[in-house]
Parts: sequence; structure tokens; C-alpha cells
Amino acid sequence: MDVPTPPWRTPRKIARQQLSQDLIVRTGLRILDEEGLEALSMRRVAQELGTGPASLYAHVANKEELLELIFDEVVGEIEVPIADPARWRDQLKELCWHMYRVLGSHADVGRLALASIPVGPNAARVSEAFLSIMLAGGLPPQVATWGLDRLYLYVTADAYESSLFLAKQRASGLELDSWADQFFGQVRTYLSQLPADRFPSLTGNVDAMMRGDGDKRFEFGLEMLLRGLDSFRD
Repeated sequence: MDVPTPPWRTPRKIARQQLSQDLIVRTGLRILDEEGLEALSMRRVAQELGTGPASLYAHVANKEELLELIFDEVVGEIEVPIADPARWRDQLKELCWHMYRVLGSHADVGRLALASIPVGPNAARVSEAFLSIMLAGGLPPQVATWGLDRLYLYVTADAYESSLFLAKQRASGLELDSWADQFFGQVRTYLSQLPADRFPSLTGNVDAMMRGDGDKRFEFGLEMLLRGLDSFRD
């Protein structure tokens, strides 16, 4: 039976969680998801954990390393297949889509891979899968390694752009569909009002330019890249 603590006893302090690199990374990822990259700092993570920033440095060297660890934590959610030469294009497409979905589910995470080379164990596992699939499909090593670089950049950049659109939508206070109708409606109006004598290709193809959502465009770009890679096969 619960009874109150006698007033002459010192109340027990709630035990803090034992600091670890894993706890710091998971806390940083939660801040990133909820508040965005601009809100993430070593001080902010320390505040969330009820400690001082100095105590974090025994586990994480600096913010740059924290961002690398957060990215690798997210990439750990990506499932990778065993390379099948007969399905190499389908496997690449499935892997790219899975990576795109995972990165898109975490705000700003795609941005962490830009202008850097992800080298964590999970990133290496995904890179190994990409490369193994392309080599099994008959792509020369140089083409496969450059293909890995281009596919990685395509997926991460597209995921990051999607997160920017979502940030704009949230800041507007509108529901996603309402914001999209308003934003892209303004783009359509602007393109339609360009002088047709100076911009005949743009004004004559507004419907085609505005057709298709982000997923359809991602699929198109992916197919374009895969067809290009296919042309290099031995």
C-alpha cells in the first residue's frame, strides 16, 4: 500500500538515465524530428537529458560527430536485400525507395548526408548492398562505384527537399493539401503569365510541368538513372 513519505526524511531524487552515446544519439534524433536541425545542439541535448554539455563530450566529440551518428542511426532502419543478378534493377529501385521513405520520416536527416561521406557502420552496410547489387547486375566496378555516389545523392537530396516543403507547410499553419494547392497554384499562375513570345516552351507546357506529385517525380528520376546505368552493363 502506498503511503506518504515522512516529512523528516529526505525525498529521493529521481535517478538520471545513465549517459551513453546511444542515449545521446537517440535524444538528438528526437529533437531533430520534433524541432528540426536548427534546434539541435550539444547544449540542447544536454538540457533534454538534465545534465551539462561538458558531460556529453565523454561520449560524443562534438556536434559534427553527433550529426554523423544520428544519420547512421536513421540509416540503420533501412533493410537491404541479398544481391540477385536477375533482379538487379528491381532491387536497386526497391532499395532507393526504402531509403527515401526512411529519410523522409525524419525531419532534415537527408541534409546530414549532403557535402559529407557517410561512413558509419549502417551507412557502410547500405553502401555495400548498393554496390553488390550493381556488380551482380554486370556493371563495371567504376560505373558501379560512381553509380553508388549518384544514387545516394539523388535519394538524400530528394528526401531533404521534401522535408523543406513540409517545413514550409507547417510554418504556414495550413493543412498539407491546402498549402500545396496554394503554393503550386501560384507557381502555375506565374508560369502561365510569362510572355509567350519569349518563353514559348515554358508557357506551352505548363500543364505537363505541373503534373505529378513528389512520388511520381521521384519514380521518374529513379527510372531515368537506372536506364542510364543499364546502358553501361558488360
